[in-house]
Amino acid sequence: MASTDFPYAQFSLIPAICLLLLIFLCYSPFDAKLNNPIFSLSSSSTSPETNNHTGTPSVLVNGPRSTLMYQSRSRHNTNKIKKSNLEKIEDDLAQARAAIRKAIRSRSYVSDGKETFIPRGNVYRNPYAFYQSHMEMMKRFKIWTYREGDHPLVHHGPVNDLYAIEGQFIDEMEDKRNPFRAHHPDQAHAFFLPFSVTNVVSYVYQPILSINDYRRDRLQRFVRDYVHVVADRHEHWNRSKGADHFMFSCHDWAPDVSSADPELFKNFIRVLCNANTSEGFRPERDISMADIYLTYGELGPPRLGLDPRNRSILAFFAGGAHGHIRELLLEHWKDKDADVQVHEYLPKGQNYTQLMGRSRYCLCPSGFEVASSRIVEAIYAECVPVIIKDSYWLPFSDVLNWSKFSVRIPVNRIKDIKKILEAIPFEKYVKLQKRVVKVRRHFEVHRPAKPFDVIHMALHSVWLRRLNIKLEERD
Repeated sequence: MASTDFPYAQFSLIPAICLLLLIFLCYSPFDAKLNNPIFSLSSSSTSPETNNHTGTPSVLVNGPRSTLMYQSRSRHNTNKIKKSNLEKIEDDLAQARAAIRKAIRSRSYVSDGKETFIPRGNVYRNPYAFYQSHMEMMKRFKIWTYREGDHPLVHHGPVNDLYAIEGQFIDEMEDKRNPFRAHHPDQAHAFFLPFSVTNVVSYVYQPILSINDYRRDRLQRFVRDYVHVVADRHEHWNRSKGADHFMFSCHDWAPDVSSADPELFKNFIRVLCNANTSEGFRPERDISMADIYLTYGELGPPRLGLDPRNRSILAFFAGGAHGHIRELLLEHWKDKDADVQVHEYLPKGQNYTQLMGRSRYCLCPSGFEVASSRIVEAIYAECVPVIIKDSYWLPFSDVLNWSKFSVRIPVNRIKDIKKILEAIPFEKYVKLQKRVVKVRRHFEVHRPAKPFDVIHMALHSVWLRRLNIKLEERD
């Protein structure tokens, strides 16, 4: 009987087998949600799932370091499946990456025929990639500026004098004419937290009555609370763990906003003027911004630079003894040499901007902090900047090759400044000076902002870091 019943027992297993097959198809490890490789333009994954952001933005440095091509997130006909907002954004970024890679490989670019400026020459690490990336940014990039918070701490900053570029940037981002302005957060590639560190210090920290009043805890608490507010009201911070969010500040205290809670701000993008790598600045995530001093009603100093052959001063500096590097500079050179003119206070009747315009080289030492407006002032005066700083990450270094239009002198060779500069042949100096003129447009302030100006350069740096991550829907 057993042998005659066996075939029927075999058929009785068919329903169970069909059920198991159905379960496998529904929960297969090859399901599209799980088969989702991370696209990266750097040597290491920048997925916020792994919290690994160690690769520098390499689009404009050495080209793409990964040969992994973008893969569709679905095995099905995408025309019949409605994509989420995040998938649309990631597809948009994938097209931008492909266009930039093509520009790198072909050493050319795709133009709309309306360009007014095309970057060329060795002042750019990769001019083709830079141009294509900037064009892709202009065409695609959308930023949501959070609306939470009130004046004067949020949505408002200084637009004149010291830290002026902080307020100018916030104001530009709030301007309804801004082409990067997203009309809804679901349309945004990146998210801006528009608090002003300068205004927090100016209003929350007054009056200063003791040394304890300089502690950063109130600033850190304010920023942490602001992040918690936007994270509670919107999904976007938690979705990326802050990897597509950024702040902007030129105040000396700005780097300290994240030090009280490093885990919360691990992936956060900080646009900082005070870009000191010895104090926690991370070039792979953070952005070095040019420090620019703006007098009332002006967007830059007058252009008083002379022709290179008519510049009679070898090197020039005027400024207070702020910090040990300046103290060392003044000790060796203060009012001691007609060729290397170093002053703590300008002689009566002398004009600071005119003296820069008459100088071949402008000395740019650190003050109490690494950032100062002197580099940009030198560039405006078409004077070759001489960088005398430790641990300073120069602005827009993922695009610009500073060695082609500036001179770097180590702090321990301050006493040799004249010898070093006189050893540079005049023909090489002229080349350096012409390149300073070429890069000046990238440090100019315009309102509204213009392509390739300093505000767009800052936004382009944010754009690069957004290109270097790929976000996924969370279950």
